[in-house]
Amino acid sequence: MRGPALLAAVVASFGAWHAVALAEESACANSAGAPPIVAQGQPVATQKPADVPRVELAARLAAAGATATDQYERMRENAARELAGRPDGSGAVSAEELRAADDAIARQVRIDQGALPPPGFAALARQPGRPQIAGLDIVYLNPLGDPARANAWQNIIAHQTEGPPGSARREAGDQFAHPTKRGVTIWVETDGTVYWSTAENVIPTHGEGGDRNDNKYIDNTKTYHTVNKTNSIGVEFIGNYPDVAKPVTPEQVRAWLLLVPFLQERYGIPPDRIYAHNWIDFKDQRYCEGCELAALARKLGYCPSGLR
Repeated sequence: MRGPALLAAVVASFGAWHAVALAEESACANSAGAPPIVAQGQPVATQKPADVPRVELAARLAAAGATATDQYERMRENAARELAGRPDGSGAVSAEELRAADDAIARQVRIDQGALPPPGFAALARQPGRPQIAGLDIVYLNPLGDPARANAWQNIIAHQTEGPPGSARREAGDQFAHPTKRGVTIWVETDGTVYWSTAENVIPTHGEGGDRNDNKYIDNTKTYHTVNKTNSIGVEFIGNYPDVAKPVTPEQVRAWLLLVPFLQERYGIPPDRIYAHNWIDFKDQRYCEGCELAALARKLGYCPSGLR
């Protein structure tokens, strides 16, 4: 089972996973490296992205003959910042960064004109800036840089927070302002909107150091004091307030099953390195934090191209 059919089956089985806390042995089911596609019956977002890459905006201006305008110059400079992993207006732009932006803008113009094909999923996942994945509404408070210069992320941890619906943007903004405070790199709203809050070489404070060693959910001999904040990128799902046992929304599930292969491809993370917070740390006994999400992601079985 590959691509759309696998993703449809995983999403359709979500209800059955509410009662499941144990992790299955996971393997790279998607050995052909097909991009994650929301299959028939699972709607794909068709609205324009909330956060358009600055390279694309600059390319539109260039194609319209507006390269001599102040608007184009500002967008060109922000495109250079974007590709360097910096927010709009952040710091001076070097000549080298501008050359990289000019190359990217020219390439985007050719893509828009149909002279070049758009990048495939694997290439897109490793791009700097604001990569946009079909069906995923993602907002980059901090753009991405060169993945080779990112922190050496080896694991993905699914968290759930007692923040009320509608609070993901605020939480991500607080994380952006204080990158290493307690929190995570990525926040997911109940409507499925994803907020990338910090630079990918910054380590927020999350997890309890991998202190679980009872093998209740997984074999903790592989995680005890080794799966922690320094090597694990955290994804936080908003919305289980005031009832902590409230499951994530279907929109969050769909976003997760598009986001997690993107993270796996970008950082070369196999499916058996996706964890629920409750699997690796002693957490709230009222519910199993992140367990359904991590189990679904492992079941999806996406295999990064570098591991095939």
